[in-house]
Amino acid sequence: MLFVRTMFVEKLGIVKASVLLTVSALALGVAACGGADDSTDGAANASSGGDGGKSLSLVAFSTPQVVYDEVIPEFEKTPEGEGVSFKTSYGGSGDQSRAVEAGLKADIVHLSLEPDVTRLVDAGLVSDDWQSKAKEGIIADSVVAFAVRPGNPKGIEDWDDLLKPGVEVVTPNPFSSGGAKWNLLAGYGANGDKGKDPEAGLAYLRKLMTEHVKVQDKSAREALQTFLGGQGDVLIAYENEAITAQKKGEELDYVVPPSTLLIETPIAVLDDAAPEATAFLDFLLSEPAQTKFAEWGYRPVDEAVYEKNKDNFKQPDEIFTMADLGGWEKLNAELFDPEEGSVAKIEEEAGVSTAS
Repeated sequence: MLFVRTMFVEKLGIVKASVLLTVSALALGVAACGGADDSTDGAANASSGGDGGKSLSLVAFSTPQVVYDEVIPEFEKTPEGEGVSFKTSYGGSGDQSRAVEAGLKADIVHLSLEPDVTRLVDAGLVSDDWQSKAKEGIIADSVVAFAVRPGNPKGIEDWDDLLKPGVEVVTPNPFSSGGAKWNLLAGYGANGDKGKDPEAGLAYLRKLMTEHVKVQDKSAREALQTFLGGQGDVLIAYENEAITAQKKGEELDYVVPPSTLLIETPIAVLDDAAPEATAFLDFLLSEPAQTKFAEWGYRPVDEAVYEKNKDNFKQPDEIFTMADLGGWEKLNAELFDPEEGSVAKIEEEAGVSTAS
């Protein structure tokens, strides 16, 4: 990690380390708001502000829409944002990435998983040095948490509590949801010595997925709605999703387990982006914008803003990173390959589809 993010994660007590679809199918998926990875309200498109002379296209996963709804108007009030209009698209991260690959116009992409940006690098749409921008390519953080019923009647505090007799768990399908991948990797790392004991991590996931997870929706948004509808005792989710649900008046509590995974959401400017895209990225890293992320439950990547807001976040004993587990390239292949991945085999045991 670069200095600023290293300092940031050390303050949190982090262990240091840092399908192919046709174009027509993608178009149908985007138009139908299909979604997968980290959805809130499905894909949506909107325009904002400006005089039509300058336009930016933002393509993002769904969860941060609540932030952008507030941040974009603030950017438009700045000298750099004056006269800039926005076209926005929100949906599942994987769907959004595939749509951009297939031709959906984007100047900036904010996705939930590094592999979704890598897809665009491989397609020649994003420079391979994209991680030199922002804070190593990251615009906002979160952690994997447990949403529970008000008062936490089942006493859910740690990963082992999810395996107690009678406890029913809700988490999305990792082969359609990027959020689910973060969820399972958190359990895998917390119970497998942060990747040093992969067999123990997989044994935990096997018991969790085959015995306690009763519902696997296709998206994090649908999983949240399933939980709010009364199914399950605990929902594995992003911390910011639980905070956002509380802000919107939903009746739930949430717990951050003692050992959990840092969720790092990447952002990239496309190679053919309008010049204003870089100015908008700079604004997203500014104190006002980072404060907005904090208000909606994201952990700011700006250290000073995080320090001002850290009392609003529950602090676990340990936060580990994807680098600790071996990195996205390694884990995505070993665990989530639809045919050969270890999690795919567990899902087959559970009778769950691994089709994306």
